[in-house]
Amino acid sequence: MHLRRHGNLERTIMATPIPASSILDALPSEVSRGLFAQGRSVSLDAEQTLFLAGDKGDGCYRVEEGLLKASVGAPNGSERILGILGPGSVVGELSMIDGAPRSASVTALRDSKLYFVSQADFDAIGKSSPEIYRDVMKMLARRLRDTNDALAASSFLSVKGRVARALLNLAEAFGKDVGNGRILIRQKVNQSDMAAIAGIARENVSRALKDWTEHGMVSRLAGYYCLEKKDAIQNEAEPTA
Repeated sequence: MHLRRHGNLERTIMATPIPASSILDALPSEVSRGLFAQGRSVSLDAEQTLFLAGDKGDGCYRVEEGLLKASVGAPNGSERILGILGPGSVVGELSMIDGAPRSASVTALRDSKLYFVSQADFDAIGKSSPEIYRDVMKMLARRLRDTNDALAASSFLSVKGRVARALLNLAEAFGKDVGNGRILIRQKVNQSDMAAIAGIARENVSRALKDWTEHGMVSRLAGYYCLEKKDAIQNEAEPTA
């Protein structure tokens, strides 16, 4: 296995991340535990890439410690962050199921430990527990609905709406209510990161955040954003007519 170094990524993670949704989350707990019980341990340093989009998919990983990001790149060199993956997340299960190349790149944001399960091991579990495929079908349907929601957001939301959606997603994963409905995002995120999550230019993110800061909707202290008026941000995330 070839693990690659990624470019500099300066951030501090202060919260325990919420595990990202995975097809294998739908498995009965005893099956999931059995699947990874004999998995091979893999360690990543911060900024090290686990795999790149287009790589051969020969298995999946469960995150035990650390934090990773899943992203895709554009021809112009820009990046779109698809998700933040913490302990309990399963990475790379789609390629393990259909044998197609990896659909996204995954890179460690900090030192991480994972367990690897091969496609052959998954197939063996499927033979002894065929109900696994019913659970997989249900999860695939749920992921398709999530994809439809994301497509609708990119099609019908304004630029500011997409920034608002990115902020709300970060608040859902890393937010803490610090009183009076104020939500602190306990992860340092810069404007380039926000643009990569929202899928827009950084300049658009800067303009939206400046406007919301001036109107007391968002604040920032030592690199951490706080939603001062979450309801107002949610209104911004509503599709335009």
